[in-house]
Amino acid sequence: MSNRVVLVAQRDFLATVTSRGFLVGLLMMPLLLLFLVVLIPRFVGAHGPQTQGEVAVIDASGSALPDLRTALSPGRLAALATPDARRRTAGIRAGGPPPTLTLIERRGSADLQQEKSWLIQPPKAEPRHLALVVIHPDAVVRAAGKPEFGGYDLYVSRGLDETTEGVIHEGVRSALITSRLRASGIDQAVVTATLQVARPEAVIVAAAGEQPARRGLSRMLPFISGLLLFIGVFTAGQLLMTSTIEEKSSRVVEVLLAAVSPVELMAGKLLAQLGVGLVILTMYVGVGVLTLSQFSMLSVLDPMLVFYLIVFYLLAYLMYGGLMLAIGGAVSQIADAQSMMGPVMLLIVIPYVLTQFIGNTPNAPLSVALSFIPPMNSFAMLARLASATPPPLWQVGLSVVAGLAAAAAAVWFAAKVLKIGLLMQGKPPNLATLVRWARMA
Repeated sequence: MSNRVVLVAQRDFLATVTSRGFLVGLLMMPLLLLFLVVLIPRFVGAHGPQTQGEVAVIDASGSALPDLRTALSPGRLAALATPDARRRTAGIRAGGPPPTLTLIERRGSADLQQEKSWLIQPPKAEPRHLALVVIHPDAVVRAAGKPEFGGYDLYVSRGLDETTEGVIHEGVRSALITSRLRASGIDQAVVTATLQVARPEAVIVAAAGEQPARRGLSRMLPFISGLLLFIGVFTAGQLLMTSTIEEKSSRVVEVLLAAVSPVELMAGKLLAQLGVGLVILTMYVGVGVLTLSQFSMLSVLDPMLVFYLIVFYLLAYLMYGGLMLAIGGAVSQIADAQSMMGPVMLLIVIPYVLTQFIGNTPNAPLSVALSFIPPMNSFAMLARLASATPPPLWQVGLSVVAGLAAAAAAVWFAAKVLKIGLLMQGKPPNLATLVRWARMA
């Protein structure tokens, strides 16, 4: 590699990564994702407000109130804040402190309308009157001739948040179940132990070792991998084409061609935007790793998948970048490139859209076939590698060979077009003209 190619690459790379548009438009998104998935949960967990107040109870059944006091006790509410309890109920907000609820007993014959008026308070009155629970007479022992138990009514104040309301519902439900079992002479501990069957986390056993199976994330990995590949290739290719058109329209390219050959200029530009794409991928992969570590799921990510992402990014970028560079060198205005961009966009959008389907059926005949057909092979093979059943190594190697052949053809085509098109002005050529230029060069 000549020094002139390195100088062109260095110039284009620094001009891109130091521009305000790149820093704001391209790097802001991963930083925003990092803020949302890492920092905000910590702030919410550390500074969540605690709800405190009184809950009035009219227990017409005559036997549920003691169990309700136990269900809404501070120790029991702290247990509801665990992750397992939050999955089963409305529960307590993740990371937030459990509410402190004081139960106020009302007579079973109390006037309901008068008790409802108890909930109406001035805005900053203390203690807060949060809710009124009315337990039906047949909520613990069924009425004669009725197959079902009664329930309860809940009246809440205007300022009660949804999380605390969910805690009250869960506490009343638990208390009524306990009271019904006791009234029927059934040992609740036996019933709870009988109904509770813990679902263990599946463990994937492979030649490389064992790792927990995160099915939800595993199903998303092919799509995420395809998205990262799409972002890196499309962004770098778009910048490559745009910078070439701008230099050509401003006549800067004529000055550059006085010092370097068209092939050297092409090589330098390809290397520069290749580096830009790697910077973008590094940002997004770094955010992904921090997110997984935040939720203790880092073991799901196979380091080899990051390696394959870089490999297939290089292959896809050289192919799409060569086509973008050919378009940029053939036209003099951004608007003139739109008509030629359509076919190239289809070549990158279609395989990206198919990544999720390929990842769900990685060994289907169509998925296997697309792994060896450029320009879809990079997206298809990466999706298969990110799936639960990755392909054998010989298929990966064959896909890499196919990608190298397609990349070489695209770079050769771009070099031929640039030899003629860089210094031409006027009416933009069509695709047939570009093919004719490649033959002439």
